[in-house]
Amino acid sequence: MELLEVVHTKVRRNSFSKPRREFFSLLLFILSFATLGLGHAQAQSKEYQLKAAFLYNFAQFVQWPSTSFTSTDAPFCIGILGDDPFEGALDETIQGETIHNHKLIVERGQRLEDLQDCQMIFISKSAAEHIDEILSKLDSKPILAVSEVESFAQNGGAINFYLQGGKVRFEINPNSAERRGLKISSQLLSLGKIVGATKGDN
Repeated sequence: MELLEVVHTKVRRNSFSKPRREFFSLLLFILSFATLGLGHAQAQSKEYQLKAAFLYNFAQFVQWPSTSFTSTDAPFCIGILGDDPFEGALDETIQGETIHNHKLIVERGQRLEDLQDCQMIFISKSAAEHIDEILSKLDSKPILAVSEVESFAQNGGAINFYLQGGKVRFEINPNSAERRGLKISSQLLSLGKIVGATKGDN
């Protein structure tokens, strides 16, 4: 079984009712061994499969205020703002999964207004020119803003992906998350690179 099959098997078999240490172990596994392939197309596909697995796991290690949901069984929405680079990998990763009785769903939109009911929003590279405007609109909203745009976390985003040595890594701006009423677990903070704002959180 190839690495990505192992990652997705572990992700799909876990549920929030199982010990959080299992999710923590999965993140460690991905960080330690998930190296991208050499071929460009293959590497890009693997990259977004891994990022999909990370997004799912981020949801396990961030606490949202109860006011983030319209009801106790409302879905937990992961939004994709801009062009979707995952090619179905995110949908496959979260299929059938729940968090505290909230069914996980994926929504897509070219405008932030289309994703206002989401608890987590992934901002793709296609929206890079509008990062400042997006973060301004997200100000104080209990939404975990994740991206892969350079300096995103330093400019006020919560979590940003980057590549290092052929591996997917992430940096976290805990102050930004806290401003939006989100609490990131110490376990997740220990795995990411902690950064602060360079020009003030938006």
